[in-house]
Amino acid sequence: MDQLISIAPAYHPTYRSDMQFQQLHYFVAVAETRHFTRAAEEVHVSQPSLSQQIRSLENELGAELFSRARGNITLTDAGETLLPLARRILADADTARIEVQELAQLRRGRIRLGATPSVCTGLLPDVLRAFHDRHPGIQLLIEEGGSHDLVRELARGALDLALVVLPLPSPSPALTTVELLREDLVVVSAPTARGLGRTVRIADLQGERLVMFRHGYDLRELTVAACRAEGFEPEFAVEGGEMDAVLGFVRAGLGVAVVPRMVAERAGSGLRMTPLARPSLHRTIALAHRSDVAPPRAARELQRMLVER
Repeated sequence: MDQLISIAPAYHPTYRSDMQFQQLHYFVAVAETRHFTRAAEEVHVSQPSLSQQIRSLENELGAELFSRARGNITLTDAGETLLPLARRILADADTARIEVQELAQLRRGRIRLGATPSVCTGLLPDVLRAFHDRHPGIQLLIEEGGSHDLVRELARGALDLALVVLPLPSPSPALTTVELLREDLVVVSAPTARGLGRTVRIADLQGERLVMFRHGYDLRELTVAACRAEGFEPEFAVEGGEMDAVLGFVRAGLGVAVVPRMVAERAGSGLRMTPLARPSLHRTIALAHRSDVAPPRAARELQRMLVER
């Protein structure tokens, strides 16, 4: 091997190093594998290219970084000194890249949010309006569904976040949930319907014709279970609707329905709201995301706004 004579540049205030992140990346790969060919395979370059970049780095620093005696690659004192610094520089560069990308994600990008239809009607409009005012470049993709369907979509990576009703139909250790609110359920009826009193018990719904949600709807399961706990099967006037359809059927006088208080309060005219007597029914709304994958930066910002609303 020809002797390499390198002269380190003297310090000068205007001196600019030509050291590259790529060279440091290659250096760390060789230092960790102690083999030029394996390091080249690891960083996906040819072995001659990697060796050339390492030699350029040594020329730049004015010191050999590896001892190459008889194919046995070891770090020199200069290499031992550079290795922790190179790792720190590369880690800092990667952190800077991620943080800048995350800032960019708040100017553009998308959030895939799942929510039950009643949450879309009650909780989401004000929060999404505030989020859109702050981050108008973020596209909001909303998928309505029951908690069971939303949990499945989260698990397969089709959603970033989901607003679900606890307890989950099939608890999953792969999901993280944060409780947002506990909401009372109320009975809604048409103004022309016979009076139910100032409050109504679940037992009073026996004999009432109910407007009922479709199968798989969290409110359907909760209402039917509450009626059965009182010893009767609910009677349906019409069933199978989503939230807007159910409210419309109630306005038309087809029957009464059990809905979240927030939905009833936002439903406008044409409905009478009657609280349920204690022990009342309530539901717990939670925000869920996968435990093994951090939501995108924009989704985490929406998550913060939902928690702090």
